[in-house]
Amino acid sequence: MDNDASNSAVVIASEAHTITLAVEGLLGVVFTISALTDEAIDVGEVESPKSDNDLPDECTGRTAVLCLSMINSTWLTILNSLSLILTRSQGEAVVLEILKGYQAFTQACGVLRAVEPLNSFLASLCKFTINIPNDLDKKSGLFSPGSKRSEHSTDQRENIVLTPKNVQALRTLFNVAHRLHNVLGPSWVLVLETLAALDRAIHSPHASTQEVSTVSRLTRDTSGQYSDFNILSSLNSQLFESSALMHVSAVKSLLSALCQLSSQTVPGSLTVTGQATNQQIGSVAFSIERMTSILVNNLHRVEPIWDLVVGHLLELADAFSPQLRNLALDALDKSICAVLGSDQFQTNQNSEKQLINSDVKLNDFQLGSFECAVLSPLMILYKSSQNIDVRTGSLKILLHVLERHGEKLCYSWACILDLLRNVASEADKDLVSLGFQSIRVIMNDGLSTIPAQCLDVCIEVTGAYGSQKTDINISLTAIGLLWTATDFIAKGLGQKTAKGSSKETEIGSNLGDTAEDEHSSHTTNGIQGVLYSTYFDSNKLLFSVFSFLQKLGADERPEVRNSAIRTLFQTLGSHGQKLSKSMWEDCLWGYVFPILDRVTHLAATSSKDEWQGKELGTRGGKAVHMLIHHSRNTAQKQWDETLVLVLSGIARLLRSFFPFLQSLKRFTEGWEFLLSFIKDSILNGSKEVAVAGISCLQTTACSHCPKGNMPITCFKSVLDVYELVLQRSTNWSNSANKVKQETLQALGDLYVQAKMMFDSDMYARLLAILRQAIRNSSSTVDCENDYGSVPPLQRSVLEILPLLRPAENLQSMWPLFLRELVHYLLGCQTLFHENKNDVDTTDHTKHVLEGAEIRSQEPAGGSAAENAACISSPLIKEKLVPVIVELFLEAPTVEKYNAIPEIIQGLGRCMTTRRDYPKGALWRLAVEGFNKLLLEDVKTIHPVYKMDQTTYRLPRARLWKEVADVYETFLVGSCGRAFPSDTPAADVLKADEFIEINFLNVLGDKVLMAQMDAPTDILQRLVSTLDRCASRTGCLPIESVGLIPPNCSKFSLSCLRMMFSLCSYSSEDNWHSKRCEVSKVSILVLMKRCECIFKQFLTDENDLGETPLPAVRIEETICVLQELARLITHPDTASALQLKPSLRGALVDNEKPGGRAHLFVLLPSFCELVVTRETRVRELVQVLLRLISTELGLQKS
Repeated sequence: MDNDASNSAVVIASEAHTITLAVEGLLGVVFTISALTDEAIDVGEVESPKSDNDLPDECTGRTAVLCLSMINSTWLTILNSLSLILTRSQGEAVVLEILKGYQAFTQACGVLRAVEPLNSFLASLCKFTINIPNDLDKKSGLFSPGSKRSEHSTDQRENIVLTPKNVQALRTLFNVAHRLHNVLGPSWVLVLETLAALDRAIHSPHASTQEVSTVSRLTRDTSGQYSDFNILSSLNSQLFESSALMHVSAVKSLLSALCQLSSQTVPGSLTVTGQATNQQIGSVAFSIERMTSILVNNLHRVEPIWDLVVGHLLELADAFSPQLRNLALDALDKSICAVLGSDQFQTNQNSEKQLINSDVKLNDFQLGSFECAVLSPLMILYKSSQNIDVRTGSLKILLHVLERHGEKLCYSWACILDLLRNVASEADKDLVSLGFQSIRVIMNDGLSTIPAQCLDVCIEVTGAYGSQKTDINISLTAIGLLWTATDFIAKGLGQKTAKGSSKETEIGSNLGDTAEDEHSSHTTNGIQGVLYSTYFDSNKLLFSVFSFLQKLGADERPEVRNSAIRTLFQTLGSHGQKLSKSMWEDCLWGYVFPILDRVTHLAATSSKDEWQGKELGTRGGKAVHMLIHHSRNTAQKQWDETLVLVLSGIARLLRSFFPFLQSLKRFTEGWEFLLSFIKDSILNGSKEVAVAGISCLQTTACSHCPKGNMPITCFKSVLDVYELVLQRSTNWSNSANKVKQETLQALGDLYVQAKMMFDSDMYARLLAILRQAIRNSSSTVDCENDYGSVPPLQRSVLEILPLLRPAENLQSMWPLFLRELVHYLLGCQTLFHENKNDVDTTDHTKHVLEGAEIRSQEPAGGSAAENAACISSPLIKEKLVPVIVELFLEAPTVEKYNAIPEIIQGLGRCMTTRRDYPKGALWRLAVEGFNKLLLEDVKTIHPVYKMDQTTYRLPRARLWKEVADVYETFLVGSCGRAFPSDTPAADVLKADEFIEINFLNVLGDKVLMAQMDAPTDILQRLVSTLDRCASRTGCLPIESVGLIPPNCSKFSLSCLRMMFSLCSYSSEDNWHSKRCEVSKVSILVLMKRCECIFKQFLTDENDLGETPLPAVRIEETICVLQELARLITHPDTASALQLKPSLRGALVDNEKPGGRAHLFVLLPSFCELVVTRETRVRELVQVLLRLISTELGLQKS
């Protein structure tokens, strides 16, 4: 052939025409076979691949056999030809036609069950889908049905370019897969390998299609147009989503192929050692993702395919690679949640529950087999795997399931709780924490949906988490969950009480009668239709919770046991009103008292060795430890703290349910047991435990005594305990004294709350107990505390005294109460001079007091001073005096008579402390109180005395005797005296002077001038006392009078002026008989005092000669002369003066029977004073002489 151009063109055109004709002929054969196959389908010789019926393994129809023969004889030639043409062709039209041929022949092979041609055509087609550089084909795999296309070791970072031919080939592959999804069977592996490679390409940052190979991946993803990758990715997803339309067997085949792909990608050795490459991880991820997608799209028929999916995920979860394990666990999580969250699952559950309520007999396996199968992988993973990550992952999945779908579960709870129970015993903290999160979800949100038969197991598992030692916070939270459980159980108690018959009012008393109702009783809080025992056997569940709390109450960790004990008693306190008598009996004797015994034993046997805190580091070569508070630095102290909580819990129960508990058969036994324990705690326990025991009794008594709910026997037993505390040995430590303080406070509060329960004997016993406490407190006070500090016990006594005032039903006890106060103040110094005739007024109170003596034996040979109840602290006495005064003023008027003498005497004794403690406040407060009491007596008591003088004669006589003693002792012994060496400040001196003058004024202006009932001898003593004070300056010798302090002379002159005031009279005065009597007594004493003063003045003046007299002497004389000039007396007063009859007659003749008659008595002294050298004295004497002349009518006209 010539080589010219024309000849060459002819040859090329001829070859192209020949090839075209050959291709058309070849495709004609392909399409003919495809058409005949379709005809066989139409006539029913073979089933359509879309049919839901099971496809036959062999073709028997004439047309089908013909087509199968044609395929078997031609497929290899056609495949080689089509593959060659497709490899060499680049034109889009030719590629499309060839791919149509591929699709048509492949579909015909699939319909006719020609497995080998089918696999070969699929393998060939797949070869044209992904064009990866250096791709090497393993030809032997092209013809094997189960062959696997070779994996490529090319790095994923190399560029992957999809040509239009690749894209069209992929589309053809998708079409074939959609058409033949029910008949592909094992051939799916070939398709899935290609789709896995496509998935890696789609997600590769370096992959692109040929048309846009210069455009970045980001630009492709963000463009507004669909790229080939978007379309292919969508087709890839749609293929697996369409699995919902496949036959079940086809879905299984597809899943098996995915499992095979995943297993082939990850060699078996990789599950033990080594790490997976990115390509392998991508293939496994593809398989797992598509398996999950198939599962989600087949939830309506998930049961047949579940085991296949889960089995492979479990296999991968045991792989060595962490990435593979995480992929498997995530897929398992999604799969389980998808199944449980599906409508089909809920429908199946409801159908099974309907079968339960019907007469159909089904066993538990039939009912809950699938639900258990869905969750069983988690149990298998946890129990079989030794990898901590896998076990953690299984627990996380379980937590997700419970959080999202826990309310839908019914039959798998036993397995779940068994798994969680096993987790609680693990040593790994993370595992325990994850397991506990699940049980917390159950207890908080799932109790109402758990079957009744699983509730006790749920409580048991929660208790197991409370007992675990890996994390204390978990234990504490678990205890809180047990409390939540009791709230839930209590609702059942309430429902049962409300709906039960009269024979079932006591929960647990007729358990045998309730079996008949179990079939018809259903919870209203859970899933409708689920069978529950009669209100889930509330008694058993409640006692189960109590058992675990009791066990945790003896835990070695203080925080855990304290929390458990609090929860136990808070639970009983919150729901006790729903418990029957029998349940209360079981609670008290089965849990409350045993836990008290157990904790007491553990506290007694625990170590007393001090702990060192956690080592924080070193300083200077020495270890530095964290400080532990002294109240918690030993095991015994921490157990004592727990014991305090037990007593506090018992106190709460008694406060809330004491009236009800009294109706229990063993109440008396329990009460005596509690009292015995508290007494033992006081005698042998720590301060905290003793205080808690006292508080327990106090809370009970104060809560129920005001309501009348406490029997008198129980009330007296409480007093017995208080008495025991206060009569304990006096050599207690400070901590034990704290117990006494608490007891005293409790005693006061108890009386306030229960005062109407006290009779005379009990009240007297109360005072006797208090006396014992004061006696012991006085003996424990150190010498350092004599002044300047307040002993705690005595301070507590002072605080409660105002609370102990006799109630309305104990008015006759006021004298006893007030006398006790004086005893507390003075002790054995209070010695009253009682007359035998006083029995009428004091017999009752003395008898009561004697009958109420403390039953403890006093120390033999003890003196009165040793056994006296006396407050020794001056500071406490300072506070006690105003209390006594105020309480006395509150007493009924009639009852004051029997106590006021002792009160006055006690105040007088306090006033005498001025000599020893002039700077102290005690004597000042006593003076103020004395004045207040005396003024109150003069104002209020005297009218009563008038009404019944016979009854009150002797007490009034004692009163005035004590008043006279006090005035005599204080005025003469303490007022107007010289100061010690350490002279007080000027303001203090001024204040003391004011107190003295006020005290004096009360005597003169308020008492002696009042219409009182004081006997004459008392009046004489009082006036004599004033005279003694007034004579203090005049009696001093001339050598000493000039040295007297100013305050002494001032006080003496004040007393002198007071005597003048007692004798004076004016028309405005209320002149009564007692005033007249006082005036008569005073005028005689005053005249003698004046004569003595004048005589001393003249004597001193004569002795000194020209030497001036001391100013004090002159001032005193001038004061007397001035007061004599101003004094006007009543005629009755003047009648007491010893005047001669003639002089008295002259005064009567001048119509001045009273007036200034006293001047005549002193006229001789005036005559001697006329010649004195003191000008001021002479002038005043002259004035007095003129007044005398006027009185005699001798004045100048």
